[in-house]
Amino acid sequence: MQESKKPSRRGRPAAQGARTSRPRQAEVARAAGVSQATVSLILADKKDGAAFSDETRRKVLDAARELGYVPDPAARRLAAARNNLLGVFSFTATFPTEMQHSYYPFLVGVEQEAAARGYDLVLFTGSSSGGAGAAGPDALGRVRLADGCLFLGRHIPTQELRRLVADGFPAVHLGRRDELEGLAWVGADYVSAGREVVGKLADLGHRRFVLIREDDDAPASTDREQGFLEGLTAAGLDHDAGTVHRSADPRRDITPERLRGWLAEGVTAFVAEETDTGAAWRALRAACRTTGLQVPRDASLALLGSPPADLSHEAVPTGFDIPRTQLGAAAVRLLASLVAGEDAEEPLVTCTFRPGETAGPPPSVRQQPQAQGDM
Repeated sequence: MQESKKPSRRGRPAAQGARTSRPRQAEVARAAGVSQATVSLILADKKDGAAFSDETRRKVLDAARELGYVPDPAARRLAAARNNLLGVFSFTATFPTEMQHSYYPFLVGVEQEAAARGYDLVLFTGSSSGGAGAAGPDALGRVRLADGCLFLGRHIPTQELRRLVADGFPAVHLGRRDELEGLAWVGADYVSAGREVVGKLADLGHRRFVLIREDDDAPASTDREQGFLEGLTAAGLDHDAGTVHRSADPRRDITPERLRGWLAEGVTAFVAEETDTGAAWRALRAACRTTGLQVPRDASLALLGSPPADLSHEAVPTGFDIPRTQLGAAAVRLLASLVAGEDAEEPLVTCTFRPGETAGPPPSVRQQPQAQGDM
């Protein structure tokens, strides 16, 4: 299983004379080799929530003095005003509370775990501040009404989240976010899950694969691709640049003509990634229907994730299920620890393989004569 790796909290302070803004708690934490939550509690001289050794206090205070750190009075007032509220911020146009939305199970886990820990929830939506494209120093300022906040979304306003983290505000992203240093996150082990799906298809006899994914660098997509490629390597199968097809608009790009071309090249297994819209899977299924392809007789399909709820009447796709409710609960546990000033990590959550109904042996294997004695 892939190890859960958190962004490093260590680093060198900026060179003297190069600074253009006041030092932040994140820099003090890196210099002292501790978490931002620890820095926040020690600098505020809080006794509750955690006990620190004299050595830890000395390292933090020395780092703050060397960097010239000056506490933000406004941030101090906010930190002192604990009210047992956790925020949930979604970077979608409308907060995903419908049961058919893929985020809904996350929210169920969030609500259940928050209630068990005595927290109420405050729901925010990115639509009122421009969503993922929000800009300006106060774009996410509303979340400071809560003691800490969970963030959900494929695309995030990196600069605004970086500012929150640098100020020591407890924040957790639901989904891997290595690119934003200091931001805590919880995630699913998409790499291992994708590798397992490819292994199952290879065991059925498939030798030529294509992965269809959206054309962006969202961590969930790159993790799925990594697992897909690792699965091919583990099965001893070659792959090249054409094995992974990135599409900005799968609905227009995954045409019957393109599908026929892949089939002519010997591809027998098509794998799609799951996203909020399910665009890749929808386009692949539509192309199969238009082409008259019988699944899994003529080709096998697999989905790296759970199918869209509105397609529940169709054949269950081979793939894996994402433990969304468990992830939501894990995110609350991690956030509650940060709010309390405790160091904590949550391991990657394991996804469950789903046999489904869309995968079978490739035609070449199915058409081979049975060995003597086979029934």
